[in-house]
Amino acid sequence: MERETRAASRERRYLVEPFLDFLALERGLRPRTCNAYRSDISRFLAYLDDCGTDGPTGIGHQLLHDYLGHLGEEGMAATSIRRAQSALRAYFGFLILEGIITEDPTERMDRPVTAKKLPQFLSQDEAARVVEAVDADSRTYWRDRAVLELLYATGIRVSELTRLSLGDLDIDHGTCLVFGKGGKERLVPVGEVALRAVERYLRGVRPGLSRGAGKAALFLNQRGTRLGRMSVWTIVSRAAKRAGISRRVSPHTLRHSCATHLLEGGADLAAVQELLGHADISTTQIYTHLDREYLRETHRRFHPRNR
Repeated sequence: MERETRAASRERRYLVEPFLDFLALERGLRPRTCNAYRSDISRFLAYLDDCGTDGPTGIGHQLLHDYLGHLGEEGMAATSIRRAQSALRAYFGFLILEGIITEDPTERMDRPVTAKKLPQFLSQDEAARVVEAVDADSRTYWRDRAVLELLYATGIRVSELTRLSLGDLDIDHGTCLVFGKGGKERLVPVGEVALRAVERYLRGVRPGLSRGAGKAALFLNQRGTRLGRMSVWTIVSRAAKRAGISRRVSPHTLRHSCATHLLEGGADLAAVQELLGHADISTTQIYTHLDREYLRETHRRFHPRNR
């Protein structure tokens, strides 16, 4: 109980609750993200206690440098340290806005180097086989086909697909209004093949699934409620197995495949960034690495001097 009281007093002293309110109300971050930031800041404040610091005004660059070194010595992964740094930048940015401090100690904070892992993607032939591999005898054939076609055609995240409502899809103009991370919305074009699959689903399958509970949800499950993330994962993995692909295939694999195939076809990087809803183009640039890998492999396989 004494420890809880001390922690609560520490959070009041360092304005943790106002900071979390700022994240939720001003920046629109989701509760899960806010909780992660709280965890990172709480770990930092516990370290400050050991250093004898009694408030945010006494925190300088060297102290932050020592703290990040401490995290590394504790065995924290570079990706986790980067997240901790993001929390610290947000926290001190909040203190600057509130006039609590005048200089941001995170300005000279170095980022730990992390190796970029290239995401898995399907070849164009494999992607076509997956989206066409739905069980033809299933009563939800056109729903599942529409789900797969839409994921591959637009590159949207599985969470974005399950949040789609009927009014978000404009079939006449071939577009879809998608609500992404942080509540940001973007308009995504939908190809003709995907639109036809969705139309078949809306005409022939959705009326039989709807029992009123799903209301305006675009994709419904067998109970008539909004289709969930795990159901979409099941649809994708079953289709991949039917397509004869032994490696793991997820909804995110179709997202990566969409981006990769667009760049292979000559799409502009900024356009792909907008399509995928990446806040930072550096996130999209990983697909240029994929594209170069594809080109190298193609050269190795087909150039006459490599055979």
